[in-house]
Amino acid sequence: MKWRRVLPLAAAAGVAAHDLVQRRHALLRNFPVIGHGRYLVEKIGPELRQYIVAGNDEERPFSRDQRRWVYASAKLENNYFGFGTDNDVEHTPGYVIVKHRTFGRAVPASSPRAGHEAWLPCAKVLGAARGRRRAFRPDSVVNISGMSFGSLSGNAVAALNKGAALAGCMQNTGEGSVSPHHLLGGELVWQIGTGYFGCRDEHGRFDLHRLKDVVAAAPIRALEVKLSQGAKPSLGGLLPGVKVSPEIASTRGVPVGRDCVSPSRHAEFTNTDELLDWVEMLAAETGLPVGIKSAVGDMAFWDELTHLMADTERGVDFVNIDGGEGGTGASPLVFTDSVALPFRMGFSRVYRTFAQRGLHEQVVFAGAGKLGLPDNAVTAFALGVDLVYVAREAMLAIGCIQAQKCHTDTCPTGVATQNRWLAHGLDPELKSVRAANYIRTLRRDLLKVAEATGVEHPALIGSDDVEILTGQTVGTPLHEIYGYEPDWGYPSAADQAAVVKLMTDTASQGGSAQPSPTAAGKS
Repeated sequence: MKWRRVLPLAAAAGVAAHDLVQRRHALLRNFPVIGHGRYLVEKIGPELRQYIVAGNDEERPFSRDQRRWVYASAKLENNYFGFGTDNDVEHTPGYVIVKHRTFGRAVPASSPRAGHEAWLPCAKVLGAARGRRRAFRPDSVVNISGMSFGSLSGNAVAALNKGAALAGCMQNTGEGSVSPHHLLGGELVWQIGTGYFGCRDEHGRFDLHRLKDVVAAAPIRALEVKLSQGAKPSLGGLLPGVKVSPEIASTRGVPVGRDCVSPSRHAEFTNTDELLDWVEMLAAETGLPVGIKSAVGDMAFWDELTHLMADTERGVDFVNIDGGEGGTGASPLVFTDSVALPFRMGFSRVYRTFAQRGLHEQVVFAGAGKLGLPDNAVTAFALGVDLVYVAREAMLAIGCIQAQKCHTDTCPTGVATQNRWLAHGLDPELKSVRAANYIRTLRRDLLKVAEATGVEHPALIGSDDVEILTGQTVGTPLHEIYGYEPDWGYPSAADQAAVVKLMTDTASQGGSAQPSPTAAGKS
């Protein structure tokens, strides 16, 4: 049995010999065999930090506490936190504080399960301001953001679509078009990107007839023209040919096995005026509300857009602002870190531009960029958002572990991969329930916070209800930070009255016991 002792030594000697003669790594030439330990530790460093080293609130993009809340919500486990916050509230610049009201017209119910199945519709009717034939009120203020089939596995898209159906919300298709995995019950927002996938001819040009055929065959409620996204604004994209399976090729209308390119710019329009012409054409041909999605950089575009909307009969029905803090799309580090404004700053500038021209009540505002966490979502509503989209949080709900391997095709949980073996580990039936649970829980928490501030719906939370801490003694309301007028951030008076009626007609008010005779006599 000497070979059992000799074999490891021989293997080590072989590795050492290789290390000594190779020229690529100086560390291995100088420290053969043991130098490999350094590369092993470097490789598993993210996992070590994630599970062993990092504190509960240290990791990015989502801390352990944030992931724990999403996981527990998706599994209907206890998502409460005991013994107080472990965040350094007074020494964290930009910390959000929501100001509750002692006496408000909305009284939260006291039951622990109250509001868990909360119906939380949009405070505005999408497409109504411009008279679209198929205008509608979205049933949920929380919806699933654009993540394409191709970037996500078919099982992941299917889980999210079924989850959307269970939760009564919408799923944005992403620019990869409407796949069979999107047709499992959930309503859709079809995102039209620069590649015109699903509505292009054999030369890659936009094809209106194909678009209308897809709209007629799928539960599409709105069209979203993607100008840019937070992860890689103005960069375009590429799905490598090895990932372009027959199913993806059929969905997108591209050749099998060939690189699938998303150009950095649209071919159907080259300026803001032409964009509005195209939007109006799409709305007229389909009857659907039509909006745009964009990250925020140069404000000249938004100035021109609002100027044209105010002076002509053309306009977008909704604006979806994506924060520059990144998203599910992979991109060069400089784009992830430093291109496009973060959500709050970018959204507030765009909203202010619309409000200054009196257009803010005519447009439905949506937002994305870590808005699947309740404190971020509440802040977004206070700034004027009407709908929030969730992407990475929805991925966490269906099993993502933040391995950050989305761009390598080796996602270990089968969410962001086209590897059949890895994708088969994700059960769409089970994960769809978890996606729905997460969305319902987020809606519940948004409703609870709204009621704590004394209002019936998160769209009625004002910019003076949220403060941003900048130290131990300084807290500044949102309207002061972002230059809002007192009536900004809210729907119109008519929309406010309508949503209050909807909420009070369908939900019972909370409270405690009946007042005593003495208290009743005083009233």
